Amino acid sequence: MKRQIVNIINFIRGCEPRQEADLTTPVKEQVKLANKYDLKSTFLIMYDALCNPEFTDILKDANEKTEIGVWLEVVESQCEAAGVKWRGRPNFPWDYHANAGFTVAYKREERERLVDVLFEKFREIYGKYPRSVGSWAIDAYTYEYINNKYDVDAACTCRDQWGTDGYTFWGGYYNQAYYPSRYNMLCPAQTAEAQVNIPVFRMLGSDPIYQYDMGLDVNGVAAEWQGVATLEPVYCGRDGGGNPEWVDWYFEENFSGRCLQFGYTQAGQENSFGWPSMCNGLTYQIEKIAKWRDAGRLEPLTLGETGAWFKATFSETPATVVSALTDRHGKNRSSVWYDCKNYRADVFTEHDAFWIRDIFLFREKYEERYLHAVNDSISMTFDNLPLVDGNRYSGSGVRAGLYPYSCGKRLTYTSVSYSEQGSGASVTFHGTAAGDFTVAMTEGGVRFTAQSDFELRSESKGGDDEPSKRAENNVLRLNYRGFDYTVQVAAGILADEKTFRSDHGELFLALDR
Repeated sequence: MKRQIVNIINFIRGCEPRQEADLTTPVKEQVKLANKYDLKSTFLIMYDALCNPEFTDILKDANEKTEIGVWLEVVESQCEAAGVKWRGRPNFPWDYHANAGFTVAYKREERERLVDVLFEKFREIYGKYPRSVGSWAIDAYTYEYINNKYDVDAACTCRDQWGTDGYTFWGGYYNQAYYPSRYNMLCPAQTAEAQVNIPVFRMLGSDPIYQYDMGLDVNGVAAEWQGVATLEPVYCGRDGGGNPEWVDWYFEENFSGRCLQFGYTQAGQENSFGWPSMCNGLTYQIEKIAKWRDAGRLEPLTLGETGAWFKATFSETPATVVSALTDRHGKNRSSVWYDCKNYRADVFTEHDAFWIRDIFLFREKYEERYLHAVNDSISMTFDNLPLVDGNRYSGSGVRAGLYPYSCGKRLTYTSVSYSEQGSGASVTFHGTAAGDFTVAMTEGGVRFTAQSDFELRSESKGGDDEPSKRAENNVLRLNYRGFDYTVQVAAGILADEKTFRSDHGELFLALDR
């Protein structure tokens, strides 16, 4: 039986220079909730909070199932302890800007010292090193340093998003967890030599349908930053964790069993938002988690437990699925995200249309921007290699995607079915002009089959931010940010750099390394 896992992860900051905030009450109430329902949870604590008994004393009241780990954002007091110059703004002992509050803002040897003082302070207080570490972003060099020096079972990092709070993580493993490349924290490794053996879990529980399209503007340009449609309880809009109707829908879809290996999400909230903002949403979620645990529908675990199980179960990044086949908003939208060590892909529907909304390739040697360099910008970007980007490459009247055509017309469908085969997942569209049309995703690539021939056309607005493409025989050669990569058409025909044609109703895009 597939495990359905939820990590309740709350992280603790010791200061909030942006506004006056009560940072202790959220922690007290989060502890009370976990105790009331006898739930396992994880608290990840920043250096400044670790040095403050106000916070560590609260955690003494947590139940024995509670895990305490570290949250690796950089603060001024941590820099002072490490002998590193603080890069934050005046009167900002913690600074959310990416050129101050994250490891990417510091040189490699400084990153090591910042990690060491955090881990040693933790051991000074708790008598052992932490087994879990989290942050919105930890660069690949720091991940490898932690892996080599400390016995860490798991890490967690931000969901995919564009520009939110100045942080971009785009084209990564969409949910669940992966083993990162030592060259790029957002990229799963393909080989043991490049693999960092700390599984990284994606945080915040993104809406599989609506989060990706946040900021999408078909007629203009994509927004500089996306809004939020996640499980975070402070977001009370139509698609957010503060809306009980959305939470109910999200749990049903996320823990449906359509996941290949295991279902996963992260609940919880950082203390910076204050208790009044999260109270109703978090209380509802915790009560629901407890009910579903009691019914045997999901399994609350600590982040460290989940990572230890993952390492014992998977020697390399597994293939997983996160999906939503029902649409709360009545537009017949659905989304099936497939992730593996080689690529990710999203099969999307809207009304009676279907297409591939997204494909990003994972190549372990594609280096993140901060592997060697220090980030001097207030923002930061981690990404992978685009083939199809339905958000950023839309505009000028074009909704980007890989669209199926038959006899010159886009295919439509009447019904859809989902199935799994080992480490592969298939979505079949019934009632199309080409007969049953199946999109079968495996670790080797994506196979499209139908009862008659068809074309796939790659449509986008065009622009300098897109990869260059060149068709050569049956190989599509791409270059993005100076990195060369290829897609081989192993069955079917590459007609040009934007057109793929089936042969006897079959087309296979080989996406492995």
